[in-house]
Amino acid sequence: MDINLLTSQELQLLRQIIDESDKIVICVHKSPDGDALGSSLAWAEYLRMCGKSPEVVIPDAYPDFLQWLPNTEKLVRFDRRPTLAKSLMEQADVIFCLDFNTPSRLEALAEAFNASAAKKVLFDHHLSPDIPAVLSVSHPALSSASEIVFRIIWQLGDFEKMNKKIAVPLYCGIMTDTNSFMHSSSYPEIYFIVAQLLTKRINKDKIYHNVYNTFSEHRLRMTGYVLSEKLKVFPDLNASYFVLTRAEMRRFHYIKGDSEGLVNMPLQIKGMKLSISLREDTLKDNLIWISLRSVDDFPCNEMAEQFFNGGGHRNASGGRLYCSVAEAEEVVSRALEAWRGKLEE
Repeated sequence: MDINLLTSQELQLLRQIIDESDKIVICVHKSPDGDALGSSLAWAEYLRMCGKSPEVVIPDAYPDFLQWLPNTEKLVRFDRRPTLAKSLMEQADVIFCLDFNTPSRLEALAEAFNASAAKKVLFDHHLSPDIPAVLSVSHPALSSASEIVFRIIWQLGDFEKMNKKIAVPLYCGIMTDTNSFMHSSSYPEIYFIVAQLLTKRINKDKIYHNVYNTFSEHRLRMTGYVLSEKLKVFPDLNASYFVLTRAEMRRFHYIKGDSEGLVNMPLQIKGMKLSISLREDTLKDNLIWISLRSVDDFPCNEMAEQFFNGGGHRNASGGRLYCSVAEAEEVVSRALEAWRGKLEE
């Protein structure tokens, strides 16, 4: 099965960039998820196999349920070590940009990224990339940046050298970005890739358990509270939304990642097309984080762009609003009404 992505010229360029670069940085978007961490950790480990010493710089914290991934102790968090992170960016020969399509997704790290004279190489699957890259491997039709990294290592001819420190994060990234193969995975190549990863003797059941079954009791109780007390369902629109306030998160001892996956749950309702979550920022006033999930052909990314200062994939998007919770709910109401025709279909 042909899973190659690069032309012969692009492959030669990538080899040249790796060979000629002594100081390599890999960076990912703010609030790194399973795919951002999985792809970056795997690519870093591959570069170590090539005799390089890459640094993975991330803007801020990642979910607690991803702490177990190999080499997370080597990550450089900008919010904790800004001087080191800026220095690494400044001195880099090349910066690999994984799982983000625009510098703004780096948030506070964007200034150092933009100021760096390093070559930029993009491995991503989001729409409309605008990173000035000397090599752009951008494939929105693919499941994840982790899948792209696998395909690149395969095409470089180094699959046989792949160890578990590469295979485990790649599988985790593919699994999480497809919501355990529930979306963005209806093509045979992805299952060929998974089959190849399994030849590395990774324990896919353990990976699933580590990601989805290691939450706290508080998180489980928060889930029940959201579904029973906060979920607002609009049967005529085949849509729903819920809000998590800062006070409610304190009540349930919220930690990073505890809201992960909650937005998918209302889609279990028969006929539901769209689910939206609104979460108050844990520190900043008048900042509301928005997550949108949809099924079939409903383009929640277009809604995110139109109403929530965001974007993303057709069935999985995000955004933010700079306002109070009450005002954010009003924006949601306007968004649902504006898209009534498409939701009612």
